[in-house]
Amino acid sequence: MDDFLLRALTAGMIVAILCGSLGVFILWRRMAYFGDTVSHASILGVSLGILMGVSVSFGVIATSIAVALAMLLLRRDQRFSNDTVLGVLAHSALSLGLVLMVFVEGQQIDLNAWLFGDILAVTKIDLMILASVGSILLIVLRLIWKPLLSMSVSEDLARVEGVNIAGIGLTYTLLVAITIAVGIKVIGALLISSMLIIPAAAARNLAKSPEAMVLYSMLIGVIAVVSGLSSSYFWDTPAGPSIVVAATCVFIVLQMLPKR
Repeated sequence: MDDFLLRALTAGMIVAILCGSLGVFILWRRMAYFGDTVSHASILGVSLGILMGVSVSFGVIATSIAVALAMLLLRRDQRFSNDTVLGVLAHSALSLGLVLMVFVEGQQIDLNAWLFGDILAVTKIDLMILASVGSILLIVLRLIWKPLLSMSVSEDLARVEGVNIAGIGLTYTLLVAITIAVGIKVIGALLISSMLIIPAAAARNLAKSPEAMVLYSMLIGVIAVVSGLSSSYFWDTPAGPSIVVAATCVFIVLQMLPKR
């Protein structure tokens, strides 16, 4: 196997594992549009990173975290519903990011690579960063697993049990934001939220426990990555969209099975 394909496969699997582990909580906590908001806002981070002369990855991570925090603050304003807040942040950040790209001088920006991913261009350094950040995120998720699961079942019950609702919620929000930020080069800003939602939704028909649902979600994500990259290699289809299409096909097939 060519080196670039091996790097792409490894990067895709890491993203699939991260998205699979975090995506189940997005479904349980009904935060599907949150992923879209942060992923759209990551384009603003690309523009800011280039304009400020810093690493694009740093700009994307910083912007994703800032938008996630802004969303948490705005959700406290009772004048606006959650979907209104998410819609305003998502579209305004994406539009601002696209506008700022006009002011980038001396560099040719491959907008499609950021919007739809460029997994085949992943370098060894990208892979090392992805693996390091991914390991840290999984460790943090393991540490907050029980209180986060309790919150997902019932925030009132979790509060009675002494769970720090605000702290755990903020930590999980940051985990998702960072996952999206490091994953957009692989899947793309417009598609990364699909990998958070589709594998987890597909796993729901198989799992009998929260832990099993996480494992199935990871597995489905990995299958989607392998299938999507195979499709891209043999039929010259775009890699990122092909991965999402593969995940969608698995979802459709699993919905045809009798519920367990």
